[in-house]
Amino acid sequence: MSLFATKSISKLRAEAAETGEHSLKRVLGPLDLVTLGVGAIIGTGIFVLTGQAAAAHAGPAIVLSMVLAGTASALAGLCYAEFASTVPVAGSAYTYGYATLGEFIAWIIGWDLILEYALGAATVAVGWSGYVVSFLHDFGVQFPAHLSAAPGTEVTLADGGIVTAVFNLPAVIIVALVTLLLVIGIRESASANAVIVVVKVGVVLLVILAGAMFVNGANWQPFIPPNTGEFGQYGWSGILRGAGVIFFAYIGFDAVSTAAQEARNPQRDMPFGILGSLIVCTLLYVLVSGVMVGLVSYQQLGVAAPMAVAVDAARGAAAGTSFAGLMGAMPFLVKLGAIAGLSSVMVVMLLGQSRVFFSMARDGLLPPWARAVHSRFRTPYITSIVTGVAVAIAAGFTPINILGELVSIGTLLAFVIVSLGIIVLRYRRPDLERPFKTPLVPLIPILSVIVSLALMLGLPAETWERLLIWMAIGFVVYFVYGYRHSVLRHTSETAISSEPR
Repeated sequence: MSLFATKSISKLRAEAAETGEHSLKRVLGPLDLVTLGVGAIIGTGIFVLTGQAAAAHAGPAIVLSMVLAGTASALAGLCYAEFASTVPVAGSAYTYGYATLGEFIAWIIGWDLILEYALGAATVAVGWSGYVVSFLHDFGVQFPAHLSAAPGTEVTLADGGIVTAVFNLPAVIIVALVTLLLVIGIRESASANAVIVVVKVGVVLLVILAGAMFVNGANWQPFIPPNTGEFGQYGWSGILRGAGVIFFAYIGFDAVSTAAQEARNPQRDMPFGILGSLIVCTLLYVLVSGVMVGLVSYQQLGVAAPMAVAVDAARGAAAGTSFAGLMGAMPFLVKLGAIAGLSSVMVVMLLGQSRVFFSMARDGLLPPWARAVHSRFRTPYITSIVTGVAVAIAAGFTPINILGELVSIGTLLAFVIVSLGIIVLRYRRPDLERPFKTPLVPLIPILSVIVSLALMLGLPAETWERLLIWMAIGFVVYFVYGYRHSVLRHTSETAISSEPR
């Protein structure tokens, strides 16, 4: 059987309609899906990467980088929305690839999504750890420095001393807690996420509204700093590199599609959840990045907590005014919002990863234990636990910069394949019922591919090398296990052998 044999849409829809104790529980409405998307998108990008990308790459033009990254996400989001309404099955881009481009391409996407969801959750856990340690310090609690970062990381103490870390314990703890929440149930996970989303969106809005009153227009000049002579260091190439780096900020909307089998009305609600969360977050990102580079010189934002630096500048400008009290409380609120925001990102990322594994195991490409559903909680509990353990190990031992770049390139590759899949499916199955249609096909999918590839090319060469190594490992796993145990392959071979000769 061809490596590129596809799974029929009718079979996928039949799987999605299954009920019983071995199926996932359908409890999510449109608002739940929007908050899942917002919960995944607003996190490390807005609280950490925005300032760092402005300082190192784009300057005040980080606003344009945000627009470029948001445009790439919107183009891909339209393609995801069509697939999610047409093939409402857990698995996101993996499932869409199986329906259009064949099993081998689907495996590549599924393996690639591990970079997005699992390593994305690990990246966020590391960022969460940093904010929690700082938050505890504000209350006089000193967390052991050698247990607060990846091995070999130099941690500066309050007295100026330097300690070399050996393990990131807070990151491991939060991953364990989020994993437990996901095992208990999707309804509980979605409810906890919704509460957290309200908190962090409120904090972001407060930063935008309060900070806008103290913006110094001189900090926006020059809006596009001249290039230093090296690609990616300011100028237009810096805007492109900045978009590639902060693209991590937009990762997460596609995780909404992994919950398709837990949505009450996926054909209607999945596009609403995907596109709604993208619109909300893009608007917030553009506004907050513009305020940050207006409050303080972009050169001062290349730190671990850039939003805190911007808020400190606003607090100084507010001294002696009626807003002094509010601005004095802002550093505390920003850290609280960051901790809440990063927590919800981990919920959605780990949820997405376990659902992708669930779908791959259902197709026989992963061992049967990965598709086991808990009889009481109706969640893929074993794969959730295994994913949690792997993510905890990565979060405890890997630096955040390596994790972040791998997540970005993995997601962009998934966007490219999903966008191509829309064109293929429109050509092969023009008669297929599509509750939501991507407009201007093939123009929108082609633009999505071009923009995503451009952002990938803007990432460092070392990131490409790590992607190729990861994919090579995936090929070995597929041909050693997945190829031999594929349900589609065995079904086809059985059908052929039973035909009269």
